[in-house]
Amino acid sequence: MNFDLDQDQLDAAAGAKQFFGGQASPAQARAALEDGPVAPGRKALADIGFTGITVAESAGGAGGSLLDLAVVAEQAGAVLAGPSLVTAARAAVLLADQPELAAALADGSRAFCVVDGSTPALDAVGADTFLALVDGALVVGGGDVVTGRPMDATRGLGVVTLTDPQVLVPDAARLWARARDVALVALAAEDLGTAGKAVEVGVAYAKERHAFGRAIGSYQAVKHSLVDAWVGVEQLRSLVWWAAWAADAAPDELPLAAAAAKAFAAETLERAAETCIQVHGGIGFTWEHDAHLYWRRAKVDRLLLGDAAEHTDVVAGLVLAGALA
Repeated sequence: MNFDLDQDQLDAAAGAKQFFGGQASPAQARAALEDGPVAPGRKALADIGFTGITVAESAGGAGGSLLDLAVVAEQAGAVLAGPSLVTAARAAVLLADQPELAAALADGSRAFCVVDGSTPALDAVGADTFLALVDGALVVGGGDVVTGRPMDATRGLGVVTLTDPQVLVPDAARLWARARDVALVALAAEDLGTAGKAVEVGVAYAKERHAFGRAIGSYQAVKHSLVDAWVGVEQLRSLVWWAAWAADAAPDELPLAAAAAKAFAAETLERAAETCIQVHGGIGFTWEHDAHLYWRRAKVDRLLLGDAAEHTDVVAGLVLAGALA
């Protein structure tokens, strides 16, 4: 059996890498901390079709799978792009039976945010349409957003108070749960890209920085820490591809796969970001270097949509209930 991505997905990943490489960068993520714009921005993502990857063709989307979106999200994570494709993936599930709103998601005419109670919502900054679960019903409406000083401005976090909510789906608990699982997978895919880039930056520096007449990468302490981080990235890749595949091909596996991917993504990205800083030594702790930007993303994403402990508990519960039987 072939467990690799197909050629269309490999081509999509290559195209996404080229797009994001020309639109976003760690330097722009740093500028966003000083109230600069978030790159590439909602319009650019909609214009190239990324916000509509999993929106049905009848609503103007590409009608693609979550795996199709995940390969693009990985490339977004590598350059710390924003807004997040997590919101697009989650909203596409919630709006699957709302063609007008789904079309607005795909073409970017509305800026969506999905709200989880009183916790800071991803991509709340700049959003004009908010989706939430209220008393078991899926609602849509406006919202007032309160922000603080961001640790990672590309995430657009804000606490949202809904205004004029209207019910879209009266009994939406199962729909909401599936959309959240899809969001976990998309978030893990972005974190895969960020972790991979952090390791790549660390490896490049270890090859060019010399101490005592040798490249620091030749010392076992440095070499082993980078290898450990790289192994984590490749293990995360397997989990992300499994979870993304399960969303469409084996939906009964999705809750387990999504929780596992999110839990491991939190640990993997944090390890990769911290290793990148440590390999760089003193310069790695400075504002001028990019290493802290990956660390910022790791610290924020660790808590988005639940922390590693919460999702590890979900995995344990599902396994004990026979999810792997």
